[in-house]
Amino acid sequence: MTTLFIVGTDTEVGKTVVTSAIAAYWQTHHPTESLGLIKLIQTGIGDREHYQRLFPDLEIVNPLHYDTPVAPPVAAQRENLPIPLDLVEQRLKDLQQRKKLVLAEGLGGLGSPVTWELTVAELAGNWGLETVLVVPVKLGAIAQTVANVALARQHNVNLKGIILSCSQPISEQEIVDFTPISLLESLTKIPILGMIPYLENIEDISKLAHVASNLLWF
Repeated sequence: MTTLFIVGTDTEVGKTVVTSAIAAYWQTHHPTESLGLIKLIQTGIGDREHYQRLFPDLEIVNPLHYDTPVAPPVAAQRENLPIPLDLVEQRLKDLQQRKKLVLAEGLGGLGSPVTWELTVAELAGNWGLETVLVVPVKLGAIAQTVANVALARQHNVNLKGIILSCSQPISEQEIVDFTPISLLESLTKIPILGMIPYLENIEDISKLAHVASNLLWF
């Protein structure tokens, strides 16, 4: 059993595309090996619905959902609801016991709040989750990467590697300038596992599987 916790430097950086690509690869190349996907906490409409549409035969779990599309503690307070993380952890463990691979998507960035006292980084460290950091290819990516890796180390996150993500069309020169791999690896001492290029259609299963095949762990 393997669990990968997919986190990002911020919101809207490509976590869902990375998760979808790995899931598409697994379903394409390991069809007999079970796969589970869990969105730990969702606020508003988005990722859960995307996964349900893209992978209708896949078990998709979303233990906590709030209607208000803001940070979980703010959404829970506004809706007068609790944040039962014990329920989230139990649903994750249940999936882990039954699946060969579990993909768990986080929310926001590593520094995003899960509760009034807890961040995503602290959750990853406390639960001992093998974690992958998604970094958007854009100006400022180097500083964001260094800061997020430092936060991960502060909370003992088991950081497996970094995946670069192009959520917008971008030139080869801009990729080299904004996210120089040798510099990122030198500053963070964390391996770059690969890059997800810009995809016009993020629901093309074959294309998603293809780009995931270029990531280093496959």
